[in-house]
Amino acid sequence: MIWFLALHSLRQRPLRTFLTALGIAVAVGSTVVFLSLGEGLRQVFGTQIGNIGPELQVSYGPFDTTLFTAVPELPLHYRDALLAEEARFGIREVVPLLFFLRGGLSPSTSFMFQGLPPDQNLAEIYGGFTVLEGRGLNAEDRDAQVAVVGQQVAERSRLSLGSVLRLNPRVSFEIVGIANSTGGLIDNAVLVPLSSLQAAIDIEDRVSFFAVKLAEPARATEVAEALAERYPNLSFQTRADVLGVIEQGIRVTDVVRLGISVIALVVGAIAVANTVLMSVFERTREFGVIRALGAKPRFLFGLVLSEAIILSLVGAGFGVLLGQGGIALVNRIAEHLIGLEVAALTLRLVLFAVMIAIVMGLASGLLPAARAARIPIATAMARE
Repeated sequence: MIWFLALHSLRQRPLRTFLTALGIAVAVGSTVVFLSLGEGLRQVFGTQIGNIGPELQVSYGPFDTTLFTAVPELPLHYRDALLAEEARFGIREVVPLLFFLRGGLSPSTSFMFQGLPPDQNLAEIYGGFTVLEGRGLNAEDRDAQVAVVGQQVAERSRLSLGSVLRLNPRVSFEIVGIANSTGGLIDNAVLVPLSSLQAAIDIEDRVSFFAVKLAEPARATEVAEALAERYPNLSFQTRADVLGVIEQGIRVTDVVRLGISVIALVVGAIAVANTVLMSVFERTREFGVIRALGAKPRFLFGLVLSEAIILSLVGAGFGVLLGQGGIALVNRIAEHLIGLEVAALTLRLVLFAVMIAIVMGLASGLLPAARAARIPIATAMARE
């Protein structure tokens, strides 16, 4: 009964109800879009980390995501030391990897160069590696300035076989192949011979990471712990460890995005409170009549609070739809720029949006509801 009366009351003021619900929808929709970025990034990294071939990744010092763009610090002589542990830990291969980011003013002019031994079987590092055009790297490319680019890089920057990609004013690489891999892990990479990249950036004896292949992948955690004790200057990560570090970084960004969203939600809550409070002022005489007919103060309290909750829930419903449209737009832009969908609408995100709407309705409706419940009958009846 009380919900029916609340809905009927809102229908009596359609324009105000619509504008208030629209404000809530924008607040909830922006929250959904912001938080969907975290959900999408978790799915992207979960898929792509799972497609990395090596069971262990080795870095110099503590591992974090800044190492992908930092100055390489891992001395190459550790490679021989790790290979000497073959009998004890079942280490089959240690692949040195060098990362170098060439920044630009836009995604189409920014490139992530990855240097690696040209005779390396890339399928063991990048799951499902496939050359789409041209050829891959081979042993004859040891000191050559040639490159294999990811499919998305080629499409985004309009590169083709024979194109020249400049690393710096004195070094350029000729594109000899276009490739991709399962999960799109190298779609945004430029693969070049390790020695050529080292010479280009004047770093001869250091790399960014080692990719370690094990004879028994199931022992990855055990081997990582044992090697960490033997080599305290190095950091050993399994796939789960790498994903854990990335997850931690995403959680930090979640807090930032949620903080920004709270501002929009507070604005939406104020809009609901203002609408309901104005409704209480306009219906003072009506509430007096209801009280005179025997209604209890808690009835009016529940009626006004129900109106606030209905407004919030309707706004949340439209907000989720608005957020879904925003997610589609974000993914379309991201797909064009980097070839990945970075936002995702999940069930827990929808439930969170609905919960936020209910809390918003309760919080914004308490003051107007309390005021309505405290209106004296005589004062209400005397009100014009």
